[in-house]
Amino acid sequence: MNAPLKPSRKFVSRLLFILAMVALASPLSAQSSAFKSSGADAAKVRALEHAMMVAGEEKGAAGYMSFYAEDAVELPAGADALKGKSAIARTMGFLDDKNNRLTWAPQHVDVAASGDLAYTYGTYEFHSIGKDGKPAVAYGKYATVWKKQKDGQWKVALDTGNASPAPASKPL
Repeated sequence: MNAPLKPSRKFVSRLLFILAMVALASPLSAQSSAFKSSGADAAKVRALEHAMMVAGEEKGAAGYMSFYAEDAVELPAGADALKGKSAIARTMGFLDDKNNRLTWAPQHVDVAASGDLAYTYGTYEFHSIGKDGKPAVAYGKYATVWKKQKDGQWKVALDTGNASPAPASKPL
């Protein structure tokens, strides 16, 4: 009768490593399937970000704010949260000054598998006339959460941004 094979220590170590990697990868793959960065909804949200920027340039604060949900929240850097579209709108008057130009570009768009939430993040530039009368540019990054409304339209539910140093190469 043959004696049962005893696995080597090296084999057991490799097997445990492979099992650990599979165990770690499972939650990550489940999480990544909850969002998708391609498809019609992702393209729609990306197009809405561009349309919102154009509306802000052409129609000022009113155009920009037309993309916000009534119950939206803004998380301004270094300040308390602004709750509600009207509270946020009161801080957006700077968009009515034609010397000011806010541009941004989403670097990433993800839509929940449920199809009712999406998020974007990217970089922005704010061009204005400084207190010294010379052109000034401020740079930053942002994240926006979009929510599909009952009527099927996507609206901004939450937005935040903060300043960053000037990029090494101009992204916009």
